[in-house]
Amino acid sequence: MSSPGCATTVLAQLVAQGVGEFVLAPGSRSAPLALALHAADAAGRLRLHVRVDERSAAFLALGLARGSGRPAAIVTTSGTAAGNLLPAVMEASHSGVPLVVVTADRPSELVGFGANQTTDQQRLFGGFTRYRAQVDATASAPSWTAAAARAVLAATGATGAAPGPAHLNLGLPEPLVGAAVPWPEVRAVRQQPPEAVVEQLEPGPRTLVVCGDATPAVGAAARRFAAAAAAPLVAEPTSNARSGAEALRCGRLLLGTDTGLAARIERVVVFGHPTLSRPVSAMLARDDLDLVVVGAGEWPDPGRRAVRLVRAVTLAAQPPEWLGAWRRADAALAARLDRALATLDHPSGPALAAAVAAAVGAGTLVLGNSQAVRDADLAPVPATSGLRLGNRGLAGIDGTLATAAGIALGLGQPVTLLCGDLTFLHDSGALAIGPGEPRPALRVVVADDGGGSIFATLEYGGSDYADAFERVFATPSGIDPVALAAGYGVDSRRIALAEVPAALAAAPDRLEVLVVGIDRSQRRNFEPYVLTDSEL
Repeated sequence: MSSPGCATTVLAQLVAQGVGEFVLAPGSRSAPLALALHAADAAGRLRLHVRVDERSAAFLALGLARGSGRPAAIVTTSGTAAGNLLPAVMEASHSGVPLVVVTADRPSELVGFGANQTTDQQRLFGGFTRYRAQVDATASAPSWTAAAARAVLAATGATGAAPGPAHLNLGLPEPLVGAAVPWPEVRAVRQQPPEAVVEQLEPGPRTLVVCGDATPAVGAAARRFAAAAAAPLVAEPTSNARSGAEALRCGRLLLGTDTGLAARIERVVVFGHPTLSRPVSAMLARDDLDLVVVGAGEWPDPGRRAVRLVRAVTLAAQPPEWLGAWRRADAALAARLDRALATLDHPSGPALAAAVAAAVGAGTLVLGNSQAVRDADLAPVPATSGLRLGNRGLAGIDGTLATAAGIALGLGQPVTLLCGDLTFLHDSGALAIGPGEPRPALRVVVADDGGGSIFATLEYGGSDYADAFERVFATPSGIDPVALAAGYGVDSRRIALAEVPAALAAAPDRLEVLVVGIDRSQRRNFEPYVLTDSEL
C-alpha cells in the first residue's frame, strides 16, 4: 500500500458518493492528494478549486456545498493548515452543511514525538463533526473506501442525523509521490434516511410560526404550514420563507412591542434555526407556550422549553381573527417604519438593504452577518423571492466572501452579497483567485460605515461607554474597500445609495465590488427595536 494509492482511492470513493467539488489549499504532506485531484480534474471526474489560504478555502467549500446542494470537500496539508479549517467546520456543524474535510497527516507513529508539522489532528475539530476517521495508507484499501463512504453518508444526513461536517485524517508516509496511480473502480454505498411522520397538531391554541435560517425546502414547508393554519409567520431574511402573504414584515419588532399580541400567543411552531433577534429568543424561552420544533437531529431550544420535536407537521386553519390582528398591526408598524426611514437625512443601512433586495429580486442574495442581515429584516416583504442565504449557523463574519463565491460557483449562477466593511476586510483574502481557477459571477455590495455599526444598538453603544466605543467596539480600519479590492485585481468602485438600483439592474457576470457609503452616527437613535405601540 502507498500514500498515492490511498489518496487516489479515498478521492475516488468520495466522488462515487456524490462529492463533485473539491477545494485544495496546497502543502507538502498533501502532495498525493493534490496530484490525484489535478489528474481527476483534468479527466473531468471532479472540479478543483485551488486557494492559498486554508480558512478562506474551507468557507469556499462550504459555499460550494450550499450552492450545489451536494457535499463538497476541503483538502489541506498538516499542522496549522488543518487548524485553520475550524471556523468553517463550526459553521457547517451549526448550519447543517455537508462539508467533507480531508486533512493530510504524518503517519500515526510520528504523532506525539515532535515531528515537524505534527499535532493531534484526529480530534482537531472536537464535537463539531458528524463522523471522523483515521485513514492510514499502511492499512487495507477496503478500510479507505469504507471510511470515505461513511464520511459522506454522515455529512449528508443519510444516517438519520442532521447534515454537517465529516473529517477524514489521512496518515501518509513517505514516499509521497511515485508512479501514477490509476483511478480505481469503487462502488457507492447508499443509505436511505428514515421517512418523516407527519404529526397533526390539535386545534385551539393560538399559534405563531417562526422560521429561522433554513434551506429553500424548509422555508417552503414553513410557508405552506403557515398558510394552511392561517398563522402569522415571523421569517428571518435567510429563512427562504420571507415572501408572499404569509410572512410578516415587522414580526420580530411586534414581538418586542407592547401591542398585546405577543402575550396572547399560546403555541409556537419553529422551522429552521432562528437566531436573529432577542424578542424571538425571549419568546422561545417562555414557559407558558407549547413549543413545537420541526426538524431532525439537533433542534433550536435556547430556553429549554421545547416539548415536541417532529419531522413534519400539519394544523387546521385557525379562526381568521388571529391572523387578521397580526396583519393589521404589521401594516401599521411597517408604515411607521417607512415614515421614520423617509425622514433620515443620510444614507442608512436599512435603505441600502431594501434597495439591494429589491434590485436582486428573484436572483440569489447572500447576506453578511451583524448589521446587513438585520437591515434586510426591515425591508418590505416581496410577493416572491429568490434564494436568500447567509452563514447563520454561528452568525460570524468569518469567510463571508469565500462562502458567497462558493455559492455562486456551486449554483453556476450570478450571486450578490451584501455585507459590512468589517466583514469585507475580514475575508478580503477570498478575492485572491489564481489565474485559470474557476471564477464566480459575484457582485459584492459593501455597506461602508467605517466600522461595526451593530454595536451601537447594543448595551455598550450607550453614552456610558462613549469614550471606549470607537476603539474597542466600532474598530474603524481606515482602509478603503475600493483600493483593497483593486489591489487584488478586482473591478471595484464607489457609488451613491441612489445609484444602487441602476448598478444592480443587470445580474453580475464577473467578480466585482461596489462600495456604498452609509452613516452610522444616528444608528442608535433610529434603532427600531425601541419602537412603541403609540401609533398602532
